[in-house]
Amino acid sequence: MKKTVRRLSLAALLLAPGMALASEWNLDQLMHNLAEIRSDHAGFAEKKFIAMLDKPVESSGELYYTAPDHLEKRTLKPKPESLTVDGDTLIIERNHQTHRLQLQNYPEIAAFIDSIRSTLSGDRAALERNYRINLSGTAEHWTLQLLPIDPKMQKVAKQIRIAGEQNTLRSIEIIQADGDSSFMSIERLAAP
Repeated sequence: MKKTVRRLSLAALLLAPGMALASEWNLDQLMHNLAEIRSDHAGFAEKKFIAMLDKPVESSGELYYTAPDHLEKRTLKPKPESLTVDGDTLIIERNHQTHRLQLQNYPEIAAFIDSIRSTLSGDRAALERNYRINLSGTAEHWTLQLLPIDPKMQKVAKQIRIAGEQNTLRSIEIIQADGDSSFMSIERLAAP
């Protein structure tokens, strides 16, 4: 009996550090891990599900991120388009035309963009200004559910789900208030 108790005590001591590490993983740790990435390059494939269309609108291209606030989405298919966010400016290049928008004039767009930029930069405080945050999963496979706080934003988006593995984003799903949605899968690429 004493041997059994000793073995169980020894097993508990050996397992306790691992169990403590597993329980320490939380939103702060995820944000810390994400903040360590200073730049990234990824490919994306996106499907937009729009109620008035029979099939989803599909696009693909590349994403570029440089901490803390530069984000670029270059759509290559079905036709070239570029969305670049640098600080508080959104630059849209489409059909050989360039449009510049100041995000402070478009708070709903800014909140969408900040959901991604703030996640990439590991800025929990910025996320919490616009969203209620729920984290599920483990460090290896996690999902952030972002629920808009602002009533104006709630009229646009019901929720945003960002899923990842360790410090890498793997997908972004946006469910709009009108029922339309989009799903973007992300695959990290080598630095350009």
